[in-house]
Amino acid sequence: MTITRTAIVTGAARGIGAAVAKRLAADGFAVAVADLDEAAGKPVVEEIENAGGRALAVGVDVGDEPAVRAAVERIAGELGEPTVLVNNAGIIRDNLLFKMTADDWDAVMNVHLRGSFLMARAVQGYMVKAGWGRIVNLSSTSALGNRGQANYAAAKAGLQGFTKTLAIELGKFGVTVNAVAPGFIETDMTAATAERIGVSFEQLKKDTVARIPVARTGLPADIAHAVAFFVSEGAGFVSGQVLYVAGGPTV
Repeated sequence: MTITRTAIVTGAARGIGAAVAKRLAADGFAVAVADLDEAAGKPVVEEIENAGGRALAVGVDVGDEPAVRAAVERIAGELGEPTVLVNNAGIIRDNLLFKMTADDWDAVMNVHLRGSFLMARAVQGYMVKAGWGRIVNLSSTSALGNRGQANYAAAKAGLQGFTKTLAIELGKFGVTVNAVAPGFIETDMTAATAERIGVSFEQLKKDTVARIPVARTGLPADIAHAVAFFVSEGAGFVSGQVLYVAGGPTV
């Protein structure tokens, strides 16, 4: 008998998260499409269901502890006990250090770091019980440093330390924990970056491609493919790793 495993993908209403949710559904997972706005996730759920998969839209603020607990309990009851978690939810509040407010700093940390911590803590019990689990955290090449992103870079670097620590703690329970660190991916978030620096999105993509060895920008599907590997049965001996998906080497 084939066991259908349940996956939670946060920030799954659009962009990378939506691509990951659809890819995992195609791979046979029941998928909780979690996002701040539950209604925003319903088109992704409909697309998954129309393709023959199972999915559930769930509204949750990943930085809100009671909300996270309630969302995970709902998912376990309605879709199945989750044994895969993809921490993708994220925001940007870019600015140079002297212009960055404490609220901008806190908002980014709250979603990326606190959110990933709360979600991982809420699901790990189901994974330990099952003796099998996969956690994938979305980091970024910005973890290596990026002008105007002190908050985002610090959060994404923090997720790498979080990943390695959870890999050590949870490995003996059959749970692997890895991170995917995207480079330039065509999403609403990178479009917002173009607006912030005062250039068109097309110009930003053109300028970026000139520095990428494979001579193209990344797509959400590129990241979904990497996540699919990490959550696969065959990746059970891969844990605590950070995979840069950036079209070339990172420095």
